[in-house]
Amino acid sequence: MIKKGVYDELVERGIIAQCTNAEKVKELLDSEPVTFYVGFDPTADSLHIGHFVQIMVMAHMQRAGHRPIALVGGGTGKVGDPSGKTDMRKMLTDEDLAHNVAGLKVQLSRFLDFDTTAIMVNNGDWLLNLNYVDFLRDIGVHFSVNRMLAAECFKQRLERGLNFIEFNYMLMQSYDFYRLYKDYNCKIEFGGDDQWSNIIGGVELVRRKEGEEVFGLTFSLLTTSEGIKMGKTVKGAVWLDENKTPPYELYQYLRNVADADVIKCLKLLTFVPIEEIREMEKWEGSKLNEAKIRLAYEVTKMIHGAEAADKARATAEALFGGGADSEHMNTTQIPAELLTADGVNILEAMLLAKIIPSKGEGRRLIQQGGVFLDNEKVTDFNANIPLAALENGAVVRKGKKTFHKFTK
Repeated sequence: MIKKGVYDELVERGIIAQCTNAEKVKELLDSEPVTFYVGFDPTADSLHIGHFVQIMVMAHMQRAGHRPIALVGGGTGKVGDPSGKTDMRKMLTDEDLAHNVAGLKVQLSRFLDFDTTAIMVNNGDWLLNLNYVDFLRDIGVHFSVNRMLAAECFKQRLERGLNFIEFNYMLMQSYDFYRLYKDYNCKIEFGGDDQWSNIIGGVELVRRKEGEEVFGLTFSLLTTSEGIKMGKTVKGAVWLDENKTPPYELYQYLRNVADADVIKCLKLLTFVPIEEIREMEKWEGSKLNEAKIRLAYEVTKMIHGAEAADKARATAEALFGGGADSEHMNTTQIPAELLTADGVNILEAMLLAKIIPSKGEGRRLIQQGGVFLDNEKVTDFNANIPLAALENGAVVRKGKKTFHKFTK
């Protein structure tokens, strides 16, 4: 049983960027259960917040009665997608790939129901044992080099140099779509907007090989209102793995998005009904903080569960309300070799916790009055966090929004 209107909802939420045939896709999704797929290359053992748009698309579609295929790139991951990259990706070992694939499978299982319609496949199952000459004769013959070189994913790399192994990536991803069409009657591929050329390659390959029409859709990348990719902090990517990005840190990242970005994030990253979000679009000034809290809570709850989201929200409220409860705050234990009789230098500690990218930046923050130790402003670059404070858990605050606890 399908729920009509999923395409319209994705459009209204600003998720759909491009579509090969919008009218036919809308008609198809409103008339029958459709099998679709999204690919995830295992470049790390965890997905990050930028991937969450892809996950939400799959969840919206499954809720509407369609069948998701989560494709993990055990084969394409050995090559690396050049799309959106200025340099060649790091080549991963077989062991790294196997470890990363296992991690992604666990994470995706949190958001999709694999006990009912969703399935998970690994393109290594068909890519790793291909005969290269047969592949070129059977698949490569359908690709024009001239058209490939004009594709955006390759064009931006030509000036810096495009490795031949990367040039094969489009053929491999296109072959994925062809195999999924043949094996599972998969009719739609979803991907980030930087995947448009690769997706078109798959649509064309199915048409040339099978004489059938399949469809490609891309969704908006998670960017700020200025077009900059979201999901990066001083510490690096904002991961979905709680060991890489703790729930409180994820909560605070989303709680602190810019005013101009909060409505877009609510549409892309949550199931908050669009009617409620339309009301929030009318909010201004400090009222927008309520929308940010809703965003942070909803996403943290989906990724880490209600208990973790409740704790993150309570910790944030205690800190910003002047409370002393720091139970769930991000914490760094100072190694014994950094400790002296006077404790540890505050800049050393902040650098260790990656609160600052350099001591120079830390000195600038202290100069501007932006560093606090247990609510006392730090004015001396050589200030130490005393041993006694570390015993109890010393709280360092950077600016108004970043809190971190240090222990010995």
